[in-house]
Amino acid sequence: MRARQRLAISLILGLAGLPMATMARDKAAPPPAATRAQALVGFQRDLVSVLAPRADAMPLLGAALLARPLPNQPSSTNFHALITRAARADDASPAAQWARLTDCDAAARTCPNADALAALTAEAGDNAAVWLLKLGQDSANERSDDAREDLRRAAGAKLYDDYTGTALQALATTVGTLPPPPAAIDPGSAAGAWGVQVVMVFGVSGLLPAPQPGMQATARLCENGKDDPAIRQSCLQLAHLLEWGSSPLARSLGLHLRETLSDDPEAQAAARAEMTNLAWEVRNFAALSARAAGDKALAQHLLALARNGGTEMSLMLAALRDEGIPLDAPGASEAAAISPAAAAASTVTP
Repeated sequence: MRARQRLAISLILGLAGLPMATMARDKAAPPPAATRAQALVGFQRDLVSVLAPRADAMPLLGAALLARPLPNQPSSTNFHALITRAARADDASPAAQWARLTDCDAAARTCPNADALAALTAEAGDNAAVWLLKLGQDSANERSDDAREDLRRAAGAKLYDDYTGTALQALATTVGTLPPPPAAIDPGSAAGAWGVQVVMVFGVSGLLPAPQPGMQATARLCENGKDDPAIRQSCLQLAHLLEWGSSPLARSLGLHLRETLSDDPEAQAAARAEMTNLAWEVRNFAALSARAAGDKALAQHLLALARNGGTEMSLMLAALRDEGIPLDAPGASEAAAISPAAAAASTVTP
């Protein structure tokens, strides 16, 4: 399961390390590349400065996310100041509190931000992601009874949303506030300014430290408690919710729980097929994201999808459909219908 989770995350953020990785390479790169990297950082700082005076939540969220990876930001325009204002804005949504979870000091063991978590349990108690986040915290602190209650609350929630879609929307709607300086545009890219924007939106979102919704702790609790009828029922109920969740990571856990806990061989085979399809979708979206940096039409389209909002999953599926890429992996159903034991046996040489 852990390997599958890491695969989904690394693939979906295939473009995530692009800006900072570029900057790291450019320390020893030819002057034009180093100049472009510096111009990108300067452009990011300028965007934060222009957005910081706004009073509404979405621009402030975008400014906070843009400021998060920047070193040596002034105290008035750093992540802490901006995400605090975003969370207090009159039109604030739980997405700002979710981002505020990372406004903490991991070394001092103050993560996730306790005030933000308390606000989320009060304001977004129908979101399973909130309770899985708390489950991970309670499991780490060996509060097993609280973790079981978190599981029950998560299973009874209405949705799973880690607000990545809202973060992408905030970035996509703010990154066009200023035109990128010519020095930030790769002269070899046909995407021009749009390429800079798409790299900044999908790159910044991937570089940000994200709250961890306790996926591994949830998997352990469900697997270790599968003989407990109450835990088993909660985990199967949660699995269905996660399969329709906002992120590939949530969907992968939901499918894993269905395959692991279901007594129905057909349901297990279907879960394996859908897991294969999910890996296919994530790989293809990662390829699209990487290509968008040099493809103007694709960059414009991905930015438009991000500006429309939705979830990470809905954006990914819409992008694949619009590019004519099938959502089913070749041969997924046939391969997944073979049980793991039968597949292993078939590889043994007589």
